[in-house]
Amino acid sequence: MGYTAMTVGNHEFDDGPEVLRGFADALDFPILMSNADISGEALLRDVIQKSVVIEQGGEKIGLIGLTPQDTDELASPGPNVVFSDPSSAVQGEVNKLTAMGVNKIIVLSHSGYMVDQAVAANTTGVDVIVGGHSNTLLSNTNERAEGAYPTMVGDTAIVQAYAYGKFLGELNVTFDNTGKIVQAVGEPLNLDGTVSEDSATKDRIAQAAIPLEEIRTQVVAKSSAVIQGDSKVCRVAECEMGNLVADAMLDRVADQGAQIAIANSGGLRASIDAGDVTMGEVLTVLPFQNTLATFQISGQGVIDALENGVSQVEEVKGRFPQVAGLKFTWDPSVAPNEGRVVEVMVAEAGGFVPIDRAAIYMVVTNNYVRTGGDGYKMFREGLNAYDYGPGLEVVLAEYMAAQGSYAPYLDGRIASK
Repeated sequence: MGYTAMTVGNHEFDDGPEVLRGFADALDFPILMSNADISGEALLRDVIQKSVVIEQGGEKIGLIGLTPQDTDELASPGPNVVFSDPSSAVQGEVNKLTAMGVNKIIVLSHSGYMVDQAVAANTTGVDVIVGGHSNTLLSNTNERAEGAYPTMVGDTAIVQAYAYGKFLGELNVTFDNTGKIVQAVGEPLNLDGTVSEDSATKDRIAQAAIPLEEIRTQVVAKSSAVIQGDSKVCRVAECEMGNLVADAMLDRVADQGAQIAIANSGGLRASIDAGDVTMGEVLTVLPFQNTLATFQISGQGVIDALENGVSQVEEVKGRFPQVAGLKFTWDPSVAPNEGRVVEVMVAEAGGFVPIDRAAIYMVVTNNYVRTGGDGYKMFREGLNAYDYGPGLEVVLAEYMAAQGSYAPYLDGRIASK
């Protein structure tokens, strides 16, 4: 596709530095990441740069990479990659590039729209930020857009064009002789049916899909209505898909003594339509091949986990907890990690009772969360941990099959004041 450069996103670290190194070795363009110290990671320190200077049309352009600061919580970078503040990292590279005589600087950011705006406000010398991670649609014509394309913060033009290749971002920038932006105009181009598909790529995908088609089209369950799994809902409040997945997890291991299920909303990737439910739909909801994980932890540990789960609601982050076997109330007016969770009740035979901070509970989650993903570091200290249960997609499919025609529901298990 002719890429000039790319930045590292959190998912590049999903399978550790080893896999990222193999990916980097297969590329013929630079990979950039300014806000991480990789000097201690031998697999990466010679294949990732903080910034690079390219020449286009006789002009020198500086490119800087930016990665989520919480990548160590979102993925598996290992202990030898240390992430740092995005604004200071970018400013450091801007200063270096400026000293080299470069006066046109673009940040390639996989850090989200909010962080991009903060970086633009907290730095000087950045002309353009091409963003990702938050899957934000910026546009001057689309009514669903969350901001203008570009969004101007001071002299910096910020662009982002949603996700999944549905749009191709186009930005035309005019600079004066000093490198200052005179004009920045553009719009995401909708890659709909009017855009011709590449036949060779399409044929290759079709061939690769043949052995998977039987699995994807297998009907595994039925649903009486649409099961809401939109991330804008599930990452801020109780949602139907969250209840379904958490219920399925808890049901699977209740006979082993599990009392509580906690699922990260970031692991829920889609809704399910009414009617027949195929395995392909289940895999679209749960695409990460996570396994069921069980462990024991104190009631205080559960409270700490819920506190972490509601700590980034304003940023619509995937750590928001969907639960079963308990219900909780949280207060968004309280500062993150300062006591937002105001009540936690655990299900017992006679109904719900207040959680006992000193008691030990058996919790079920997925292996990503159990090992500290999405900020759930307290789960790493859990007792008698077992991370190798059945695949979460199998658990969900079998649970739904046992329900007959599944009826999605909300029951108030998560409430905000």
